[in-house]
Amino acid sequence: MKTGLPYSMATLTVLSMGAPATLAQPESGLQLEEVMVTAQRREQSLQDVPIQVAAFSDQAIQDAGISTTEDFINLVPNVGLDDSFTYLNTLVTVRGVAQINNADSPVAIIIDGVPQNNQKQFKMNLFDVERIEVLKGPQGALYGRNAIGGAINIITRAPGEEVNGFAQVRYGEGSLVEVTGGFTAPISDKVGLRLAGLYKEDDGRLDNDFLGEKVDYVDKDYNVRARLTVEPSDWLYADFRIAYNEFEAGGIYDSIVDSGDANDYQPNRANLMGVTFGDVLDASMKLDFQTGLGTITAITGYSDLGENYRGDFDFGNPVTDPGGFFGLGFQAGQGQDLSVEILSQELRLTSPDENRLRYILGVYGIQKERTLLTRAFIDLNGTLDQIDTTALRLITLSEDNDNFAYAVFGEVSYDINQQLTLSGALRYDRDEREQTDVSTGAEREEDFDAWQPKVTLNWQLAPAKLAYATYSTGFRSGGFNAPTVGMPVFKDEYLDNYEIGFKTAWLNNRLIVNGAAFYTDVDDFQFFFVEGATASQIISNIDEVDIFGVELEMQAVLTEGLQVFAGLGTADSEIKQISVFPGNEGNHTPKTTEWTFNAGFQYRTPLGNGLTGMARMDYEHRGDKHWQVDNLDVQDPLDLISARVGIESSGWSVTLWGRNITDEEYYADYNSMEFSGLPYDIGWRAQPRAVGIEGRVNF
Repeated sequence: MKTGLPYSMATLTVLSMGAPATLAQPESGLQLEEVMVTAQRREQSLQDVPIQVAAFSDQAIQDAGISTTEDFINLVPNVGLDDSFTYLNTLVTVRGVAQINNADSPVAIIIDGVPQNNQKQFKMNLFDVERIEVLKGPQGALYGRNAIGGAINIITRAPGEEVNGFAQVRYGEGSLVEVTGGFTAPISDKVGLRLAGLYKEDDGRLDNDFLGEKVDYVDKDYNVRARLTVEPSDWLYADFRIAYNEFEAGGIYDSIVDSGDANDYQPNRANLMGVTFGDVLDASMKLDFQTGLGTITAITGYSDLGENYRGDFDFGNPVTDPGGFFGLGFQAGQGQDLSVEILSQELRLTSPDENRLRYILGVYGIQKERTLLTRAFIDLNGTLDQIDTTALRLITLSEDNDNFAYAVFGEVSYDINQQLTLSGALRYDRDEREQTDVSTGAEREEDFDAWQPKVTLNWQLAPAKLAYATYSTGFRSGGFNAPTVGMPVFKDEYLDNYEIGFKTAWLNNRLIVNGAAFYTDVDDFQFFFVEGATASQIISNIDEVDIFGVELEMQAVLTEGLQVFAGLGTADSEIKQISVFPGNEGNHTPKTTEWTFNAGFQYRTPLGNGLTGMARMDYEHRGDKHWQVDNLDVQDPLDLISARVGIESSGWSVTLWGRNITDEEYYADYNSMEFSGLPYDIGWRAQPRAVGIEGRVNF
């Protein structure tokens, strides 16, 4: 699903190549603002970082109307995100490397310095956020085993020294209501508290033709967060954060595609109304100690996540689909209960930034417990509570998974001279996994480990002109499928990435042009398909994949108040060898788009009486998407447009917004019968056009 194409113009949060994160105008009004980021675990100017980075500032987030992860992900070339199947489930792709359901993400998510170690934590409501950084390309040396495609840093707003806050209300089609707010309450000159929250409900916009109801509803989605900072001395800084999210919303509303055409958009016709419900608790503690050797950082993180779903299994109804489940003459439903508990600890030493020789040394450990209960049942009366009737049970799969992993890592950077900097990094990860089949008591164990080196040469050609060359690696751990399937274990994924790039600013920083080219060699590329007969997902491996890509991006201030941008990304993947489905060599990898293009503008102009008018439009083009390794089901190219028009004052704003304003109809996820075990194709519909209004007050 694509919920907002805005590419952050008003503070143009730059293109994924690493241009300045915003186009917010400094005093001259005709320059791009310098933005500081922490992409390399140090504070640096974005244009000085030899990594492809898109950074979204607080103002950029507001200007673009970013409220969820997908709102900014799809603004970055060669990166995409769509919803699928349940409320928290997403499919993210980065440079041809794709997300796997119920498995490790290809992108590391870090919130306020704390890794989020479950795929379900990728989709989140973004409120009271100070900055977002998107790093592309393998970042395993510093960010670990789940950074095979990149990393995303999300920095929430920290308490300040003065009382301040905001309140915002958004209303849209489908009776969408979203209320957010944040408030800083300084307790003393050394202790600060920030409170923030969000509440959302939505009647939905996607129809179920059989039931006559909307399937993408949100009954409730509320979030609360508290962040406490303490600075008792000049050598100690403590940062405590706790967040809680509870939700109940639609899910499991795939449509049957009788034609087998991946572009044949069909409404849902199931007789069971799907639902997803659960909650997420996150807590963290970050301590910074200033020493003569540098800053010692200790980060403790805890997460407790639960997501449960109930819904239709055959996706049909007894009127139009009397054959029922697999033609057996009855309808069927399904459900799953997922519970994940995670405790992590990181200890890191960072040398002073001003040294010619700089280093980062660290250790990391994580303990994760995951339980999964999957059930399918005979549907006699169209209600979901039949799942608890033992006599109607078709399938019961129950598994417990324990995961202990640790890593040691380090990075050293040396300024050879004023123009050249050489950096080297190395990380060792070991991942120990154990699975128990609850029904039989059978256990199995597997260990995975990998070295992840990285080398970068950074050349400052001239002021505001930089070139770099990088060799980097990425690692995604292997693991277990459901105990009863025919492929019980999948292998770990490892890739080598070779990249050259440049970053340049021109015309006194009015114009920024960045670019890069990369080649990625992947061993045991992970992908998944569905086994309908057991209601199980199967993760498997493609033996060898090659990916070639280019990225080119531009942003500019044309006149006072008028800013434009454009970005192009290509990621041409090729399957070189695949043992599980031979004969598909030469095809593209599944669920990836070969190329993307973004363009847009934003314009601000004084209206008098202290008012400012703002208008922006964002255009996104996605090329063909191949849904599975056989490449037979292909999504046609997409053109998506969003727009915002508003009036602003120093303390308030009112904005009209629209997403997918041409109402393009397409599938956010698609599973063909050849790779689902079902007797027909099914597709998960993306969100249609949505328009609305929002108001914000700052104090």
